[in-house]
Amino acid sequence: MRIIKIFDTTLRDGEQSPGASMNVDEKIMVAKQLVKLGVDIIEAGFPIASQGDFDAVKRIAEEVQGAVIAGLARAKEEDIRKAYEALKPAHLKRIHTFHSTSDIHLKYQFKVSREEALKRSVEMVRLAKSLVDDVEFSPMDATRTEIGYLLEVLEAVVDAGAKTLNIPDTVGYTIPNEFGEMIRKIKEKIGERAIISVHCHNDLGLAVANSLSAILNGAGQVECTINGIGERAGNCSMEEIVMTLKTRRDFFNADTNINTKEIIRTSRLITRVTGISVQPNKAIVGANAFAHESGIHQDGLLKEKMTYEIIKPSDIGLSKTELVLGKHSGRHAFKARLKELGYQLTPEEIEVAFVKFKNLADQKKYIFDEDIEILLSEQFSKVSETYKLIDLYVSGGSKSKPMAALKIAIGEKIIDKIEYGDGPVDAVYKAIANAVETKSNLLKFEVKSITGGTDALGEVSVALQEDGKKVMGHGSDTNILIASAKAYLNALNKLLMRQGVNERLKPETDECCAID
Repeated sequence: MRIIKIFDTTLRDGEQSPGASMNVDEKIMVAKQLVKLGVDIIEAGFPIASQGDFDAVKRIAEEVQGAVIAGLARAKEEDIRKAYEALKPAHLKRIHTFHSTSDIHLKYQFKVSREEALKRSVEMVRLAKSLVDDVEFSPMDATRTEIGYLLEVLEAVVDAGAKTLNIPDTVGYTIPNEFGEMIRKIKEKIGERAIISVHCHNDLGLAVANSLSAILNGAGQVECTINGIGERAGNCSMEEIVMTLKTRRDFFNADTNINTKEIIRTSRLITRVTGISVQPNKAIVGANAFAHESGIHQDGLLKEKMTYEIIKPSDIGLSKTELVLGKHSGRHAFKARLKELGYQLTPEEIEVAFVKFKNLADQKKYIFDEDIEILLSEQFSKVSETYKLIDLYVSGGSKSKPMAALKIAIGEKIIDKIEYGDGPVDAVYKAIANAVETKSNLLKFEVKSITGGTDALGEVSVALQEDGKKVMGHGSDTNILIASAKAYLNALNKLLMRQGVNERLKPETDECCAID
């Protein structure tokens, strides 16, 4: 049985989703979870794009082990050397370089001939190969490239030292039979000299189908993202590819190294740090993926699960056991549950988490696994708290305008504000905005229940924009107004942290600075 390598690009292509930017600490947290998930390669970022991207790739290279760490680079010397500098600390490292090959891109975007594109691609692969042993090359917009020229480029870069050839469907244009035939021709030409990889976008909703067709025709690596996030309509969804291969091993005769029991936890982590919710009917990880309402389905399930479920919920990490801990639970029980959930914390980190747990347990009767995960996620998403909520009182009724009395700390200074609004959240946000004198605009406000019941731990996500910078803020509490205030302040603190950070560098030419 073939093992298909999983190349995760959540931290690079996934982060290109509008509003999905992550700070360095969040990227470290995601990268470590991806290792637990079992991915083979983590594309940590695009080092030359910004100082923030460079720092994130370098930190991941230094702190994350258990997977190949890849950095993206255009077929330009400065990109490749920058990528190498960031990747240098990694035990296993890969430079992933790319150049467009379609006539559309070469004529209108790069303004170079086929000959020049081929020459530049070969030279930069050789340069990358002189720095690292593991080099991947992508011919951007491959699916709109004339096949004869595409094969010429691919053979040349393999001769120059590329070990992996990634075939991107950059604009989500191809269809399964067509893409499969292209991969078959490439495999016939290249043979075993390089691994054939695919990177499919979902503009026509075919990213997973195209990737599966590629596997049937010889591809040995799939580039994908958690929850299918990514630019425009997103990328090939990792969980869908992985579970299709696992469920239909009889058909594909292929599998992956993914620990599928970590899928749900990873999906929830990405939802939290990016603020991008998963649609309820999303395959594998959607809220309704294992929900059955039809009477006929329910009757079949009660008799035999396999009648209407082709995947066991436990296979992806979903547990039927919801009730875990309460306010009378001690440290031993709490530590044991952390271990069961797969967390490895230092004694100091456990103590901090335990205090947060006890505080929450005083507010609600039952503590669920999701409650613990959200507390830990908040604990390790390190954002400097220049603005900190001290106290909040909100009043209002059907005949009185809602009022928010707010007390917050701004550094060492305590500010009190009272504001009225059209609703309680509006009043709270007006009080915060006036207290900190922010010029940011609120782009998104979203509330969801993390756990069930009237005492559910609620999570609020907000998106703010100021001077072209967009950030996501998150807050959770059993009191949804306090959660709303925490989310707003979290976003404002992130905006402060981003001040002074270099903007994404503009390419020196009209070249696109990220492979799709």
